[in-house]
Amino acid sequence: MQKMAELQGLRDECGEGTSEAPALAGSCLADNRLNLDVYPDGCRRFLQLFKEQQGEVVQVEFLRLSSNDCLLDTTLGSIPHLKHLKSLVLKGGHARDEFGSYQHGSLTSLPPDFGHLRCLTHLDLSFNRLSIFPSCILHLPSLRVLLVSHNNLVTLPEDFGHLSKLTFFSAMKNQLKNLPQSIGELSMLQDLDLSENALELLPEEVGNLHNCRELDLSGNHLVSIPDSLANLKSLRRLHLHSNLLVTVPASLASLPNLSRLDLQNNCLRAIPAEIQALPFVHVRGNPLGETEPSPQAGLKSLHNVINSCMSSGSFTVTSEGCRVVLACGIHFYFPPGAASDPLRIYFRSLTPDPQWVKLRHHDVLLSRVLELQPHGVQFQQEVQIWMPYISPQTRQHEVVVRTFSGQSWSDLETRVKWSRKSKKCVARCCVLHFSWFLVVSRLVQNECKVPAEGTLLFSSVDPNIKVIFPPGVTKEPRHVKLQVLPVSAEEIQEITANAGCRASPLLYLSQDSMVDFLKPVRIQLPLPPGVTGLNLDRSRLHVLHGDLEGQTWNDITSEVVLEFTHLYAVFEVTHFSWYWLWYTTKTYIGGIAKKVYERLRLYQVNFIALQRKRDPEQVLLQCVPKHKVDPVLKKLQDRYRGPEPSDMVEMFEGEQFFAAFEQGISIDMDRPDCVDGRLSFIFYSHLKNMKEIYVTSPVDRKGQAVKGQVSFYRGAVPDSIPEDATRRRKGPDSLWLATLPIKLPQLKPRWDDNPGPVYGFSFPPLNLGNAETGYLTQANLLSIARRVGADWQSIGLNLGLTYQQIERIGYNNREDLNKQILDMLFSWAQQNSEDPDCVSKLITAMKDSGRQDIADEIEAIIELGRQKYSESIRRVGLEQESSTEDSAIAMM
Repeated sequence: MQKMAELQGLRDECGEGTSEAPALAGSCLADNRLNLDVYPDGCRRFLQLFKEQQGEVVQVEFLRLSSNDCLLDTTLGSIPHLKHLKSLVLKGGHARDEFGSYQHGSLTSLPPDFGHLRCLTHLDLSFNRLSIFPSCILHLPSLRVLLVSHNNLVTLPEDFGHLSKLTFFSAMKNQLKNLPQSIGELSMLQDLDLSENALELLPEEVGNLHNCRELDLSGNHLVSIPDSLANLKSLRRLHLHSNLLVTVPASLASLPNLSRLDLQNNCLRAIPAEIQALPFVHVRGNPLGETEPSPQAGLKSLHNVINSCMSSGSFTVTSEGCRVVLACGIHFYFPPGAASDPLRIYFRSLTPDPQWVKLRHHDVLLSRVLELQPHGVQFQQEVQIWMPYISPQTRQHEVVVRTFSGQSWSDLETRVKWSRKSKKCVARCCVLHFSWFLVVSRLVQNECKVPAEGTLLFSSVDPNIKVIFPPGVTKEPRHVKLQVLPVSAEEIQEITANAGCRASPLLYLSQDSMVDFLKPVRIQLPLPPGVTGLNLDRSRLHVLHGDLEGQTWNDITSEVVLEFTHLYAVFEVTHFSWYWLWYTTKTYIGGIAKKVYERLRLYQVNFIALQRKRDPEQVLLQCVPKHKVDPVLKKLQDRYRGPEPSDMVEMFEGEQFFAAFEQGISIDMDRPDCVDGRLSFIFYSHLKNMKEIYVTSPVDRKGQAVKGQVSFYRGAVPDSIPEDATRRRKGPDSLWLATLPIKLPQLKPRWDDNPGPVYGFSFPPLNLGNAETGYLTQANLLSIARRVGADWQSIGLNLGLTYQQIERIGYNNREDLNKQILDMLFSWAQQNSEDPDCVSKLITAMKDSGRQDIADEIEAIIELGRQKYSESIRRVGLEQESSTEDSAIAMM
């Protein structure tokens, strides 16, 4: 309630109606505080108040402004006049970029006059673009708290020690490489945070900080630390993790008040016995020698790396805990005691199915589905899961991990960061039991619990959007969520083809109760762009209410009481859903709003169909978002050729579409993703909507090339495919999307067309695998060999052949690629024909070599073999006899 009153007071007191500004401004200044960083135009408001009420403004003691404000530079010149100022916050991070990351402010320096703020005790310049430490700060005699974190500082001034009254200093996440010796003169300093910089060494003078209670040096490049740290008798917490330390002084153990020493993730091979004896020291993530636990203790699994590219696998967790890293980049951390007994964990990566993975409107899928078993097992402590994801290109979104309970999906509290090691974005969640997990990008969500006393909720995307809950609005506390979708004037104009149409941001409200509120809830929305309280034509303004799916938009203007300020419209509601302000001359606006809402969810995409240069029968199909087409084609141009991409079409996230080969070209109908002879795809804007397949022609070419085509269709599989698909009518209701040409050249004699010697080789009969799991025969291997091409050396190495064997095969069959491939593949097959796992090893080698297409073909062959084996068992009646025997045994 206090926060609500403060923010509501700012809204009124700073004057959103022009006539009330002076009077209400005085009320705001009575408390000597100006919290204007919640407004995107806070600097403008400050300048207006400074101009109109300067006598009162100069008495302000606490001032907060956003450094993302475009008028910041103009405002800086006025701040030194506030002689009584005690606390000044000029932080960035109040806006997000198109990737959803917080934007740094525009502050690069401070005027020299800032040094005249003699009363200033607290200064926060975090999340800005400072590359040089402002010298005027050194002239602030009363400064006690200084924050310059998340900037670009490379060094601190040599006379930094002049800030003799400083008790708290944070310079985390800068680029500091060294510290001045004068830092030791900060005798009153109690908290020093220099984490995540580039420090390589520390001056001995750091040991003079006798009042320092917490010192954070984590995430630097320190190889050693000075012995003088043992002089910090007041030190309670010392953070040294994630450095390059090879040793630490034993004298640290003598610090009388130390309660935490974090040495994790360094290069320590030995730790002094005095340090090891401390009960609060943390040393995981070091290549320790004599201090490393024995394998019997179970702790050696703390850094297990599962080097498997397979989509499934397993590992064991003991009561001592472990850290597991999968080759795909997924990390797990099981703290000690998470599992009371040894537990086998099974994982697998699944392709998202839109019938199961139900995305909400404006969600973007960023990863495949991760399934972890056993389901339902309760861990004693939270297990951390780090999932890599593709960074979203959408604005005003945030990344969350979503989990499936068996009935519905829910979002987990998520932390995201950029992994320097894997060069990927990763999302972390903590769970007590396993199920299914995926990473999505959703509209930024603000939430709060509404008590009976009422409260205020505003959007972090646009702080001008507010929801005010009056006292008595509910009897029992309710959980309320708010999401905002900004819509630019350009988007509205492009979709509606009407320059007169304008709309506010879209507001979505939801709650955890099915009962309407007891009192009306007050909503404030910004007026559409270009519309103000001065030029507003009320007959053109419409308040729209949309259903949960955005399919129906009702004009409720006549049902609500609208109030207007210079910039905002305010109205009251009792139930939650979508709300939207429109400004237009159109009388029926619901249909237009529905059209715009649907278009905002659509992605502009192109289809590509490319053929491998070395083997034109290998065709790559992909659906690519429009802005990614050129980079994708540039990446593929060395190995593939084909027609220009299709014309642009529009698709929804998670929409199903199909590819059909026509006019004399066909594919293997036994593929699991083949529906009535057509390949099934699911479009996800941030996943690879790509398949690489082999096509054939049943037509007798008689030495002639075949000119066929591949057509793409949306939605349900069409009942029939027309001869000339290009005559199909285009439009959102049409199944046909695009058609691209495919040309197969005159075929050379196939290796498996002649059962005799191939290229001078004569191979003995081969059957890799077994009858139950399916065989790979000599004919299968010949078919596979035709597709290998120039990747044969990489495949051979991944199959276990030595470099010397590869070189010998290349030399013996020089100038004949086909012989090199056959020699490599059949040499390996003959050596491993008795290995029951040889087929799975072949599949893994193909995947590790980047030939997922061949791996898919082998798996399809094996699956077909299993089916035929099962059918033969049923056909001869062995299955029935077997079941009868089992029943007889059970009865005995």
